Amino acid sequence: MKILQILRRKLSSSQIRSTATPSLSSPFFYRQLYSSSNPASFGVAFDIDGVLLRGSNPIGGSPRALKRFYDASGTLKVPYVFLTNGGGVPESKRAKELGSLLDVNILPLQVIQGHSPFKQLMRRFENELVVAVGKGEPAEVMSEYGFKNVLSIDEYASYFDNIDPLAQYKKWTDKQDGNQSSKSKHKALSNDPCSQRVAAVFVASDSVDWSRDIQVLCDILRTGGLPGKEIAHQPPLFFANDDLAYQASFPSERLGMGAFRIAVESVFNAIHPAALKYTSYGKPNPSVFKNAETVLMHVLQSCHNNHQVDGRKQIFKTLYMIGDNPSVDIKGARQAGSPWFSILTRTGVFKGKENHDDFPADLVVDTVEEAVDYIFSKECIS
Repeated sequence: MKILQILRRKLSSSQIRSTATPSLSSPFFYRQLYSSSNPASFGVAFDIDGVLLRGSNPIGGSPRALKRFYDASGTLKVPYVFLTNGGGVPESKRAKELGSLLDVNILPLQVIQGHSPFKQLMRRFENELVVAVGKGEPAEVMSEYGFKNVLSIDEYASYFDNIDPLAQYKKWTDKQDGNQSSKSKHKALSNDPCSQRVAAVFVASDSVDWSRDIQVLCDILRTGGLPGKEIAHQPPLFFANDDLAYQASFPSERLGMGAFRIAVESVFNAIHPAALKYTSYGKPNPSVFKNAETVLMHVLQSCHNNHQVDGRKQIFKTLYMIGDNPSVDIKGARQAGSPWFSILTRTGVFKGKENHDDFPADLVVDTVEEAVDYIFSKECIS
C-alpha cells in the first residue's frame, strides 16, 4: 500500500484522468512496476538439495515460493539463480529438469553449478585430452563448455585392459557400458587415448565407482597423464566442489565430492613421493558468490529485454543466499560480505533449533517458503 500511495502522489492529475493509463490495481500495472519502471534492487540465490528438493521431490513449499518471483503473465519480476555445488549435466538440461520439478520457467542462465567455472579453463585446455569424472554426463558438460578432446572416465578406462582389477565383479557396469552413445564411442576411438597424454582431469560431479576412479586417477596423475608409464610430473586436477556431505533422499547426509577428494589425496600421497596438487571450486569460495552477483545482474537485464537496466549503474542493495549447509552456504555468504544476507533453512543438512555455532546465519527459518516470505516482506513486495 505504501508503494501505491507514493506512486499516486507522483502521478499528475492529467495522467490519472488519461484513459490510456492502467488501473493501479491491474495486473498490467504490476508488470510495468517490476518489469520496466522500477528494477528490483535485490536478488536471491537458492541452494537446491536440502532447500528446494530432496532427491527429486520438492520440499518446504518450494514451488509456491518460486511462483512469487513471477507476475500473473509468468514474467520474472525479481532476479534469482540456483547456486549449487551439484552438477553432472549441462546447465540447459538442469534448467529443464528444475522447471519441470518446481513448475516454473527457468533459464539456463539461472543455473550455476559446481562445475560452471570449468568453462573459464576452456582456452587453456581446448584442444588437449582431458578426462571428466562423475555421475551423469560429465563429458557432455565439458564439451558444451568448448573442450574439444574430452572423455568421461568410463570411456577412458575402457581402453586400458585390466586397469580396474575389480571390473569383473562389477556386473552393474555392463548396463552402463551398453548405454554409452555411439557418438561418444566414435570420439574416443578417433583420439587413441592409450597413447595420448592426459593434460588435465576435471571431477565434475560425484564419482560413481570410487575404487576404479581412485585407481585410474592415481595412474593418470602419477605418470604425467600416461597410465602404465614411468613416474612423471602431475597433470592439473580440478574439483567442482569440496562438499564433505550433502542432504539427499536418505534421512542422514551422504558423502560428497569432498570425501572423494580426501580419499584420492590420501591414497595418492601414500604411493607418490610428492603431495597431490589440486584446485577446488564451488561454495564457500567467495569467487562463486561474486560470479553469482554478475549472473544475477544478467538475469535482471534479461527481465528488462537488455535495454532497461544499465549494469554499470544498477547495484543490488541486498543479495540473499538461502541454503541448508552452514559450512558451505552460510560460510560462503559471510565470507563474500556485503551485500550478501544469509538465510539458513532446517530442511537439509542443518536441523538445529538455534543458529549454527560456527557459521551463524543472518536469519534461520524452517523452510524456503518462510525465507521467501521474509524477503518479500522486507523488500515490500506482495
